[in-house]
Amino acid sequence: MQSVVITGAGRGIGRAIAEAFHARGDRVAIIDQKKTDTPCALFFEGDVGRKDDLEAFARACMKQFDQVDVLVNNAMETKGGYPDCGWEDFLHAQAVGVAAPYYLTTLLAPRFAQGASVINISSTRAFQSQRGTESYTAAKGGITALTHALAMSLAGKARVNAIAPGWIDTTGSTFAGPDAGQHPVGRVGVPQDIVQAVLFLCAEQASFITGQVLNVDGGMSKRMIYHGDEGWALT
Repeated sequence: MQSVVITGAGRGIGRAIAEAFHARGDRVAIIDQKKTDTPCALFFEGDVGRKDDLEAFARACMKQFDQVDVLVNNAMETKGGYPDCGWEDFLHAQAVGVAAPYYLTTLLAPRFAQGASVINISSTRAFQSQRGTESYTAAKGGITALTHALAMSLAGKARVNAIAPGWIDTTGSTFAGPDAGQHPVGRVGVPQDIVQAVLFLCAEQASFITGQVLNVDGGMSKRMIYHGDEGWALT
């Protein structure tokens, strides 16, 4: 039985990760802004973008668990981008997406079990963008770089890796036609795709992997398309 800490686990990918660990019999502690029925040993209602909330959550985790085997930094809150995202909104996105993962990792590090695993949820948007996404993209770029930095600082104590999801549908919708077909694997991703990546990176079989970013995007970020290529045209 492992002790697992997950941020932003009230819904979506974070919830799916929490459910998977709970189903294995692991003890799960989560923080989210609103109370949900996500299965866990400890639910802390709070905002990871607030230093006081993070410190209180870390204290609660250390009171609940003798050690921490897995930390999943999943929480994120986008505030859009140019030209509508201002100073405060941009900084808030960085607080949630970069500062919180760093600070929570440092708070819990004294309780990390030997060989613990930290998983940061990044995004393929760390490497490619759409217009108006600067606050989210910058945060995902930050947590991607943070991953290899922490991997060096925690070497010998914990492995630190990141997962960069592509299009992951969390609504249970069905996608066909171009939405599915544009992906080399022929479908849009689902939360279980990320869950399986998390479980792998936390496993002993991945003990030689640290400081890495695993893209889980159906191959989408590797597809190169120009005007007039594969039936696509810029009009």
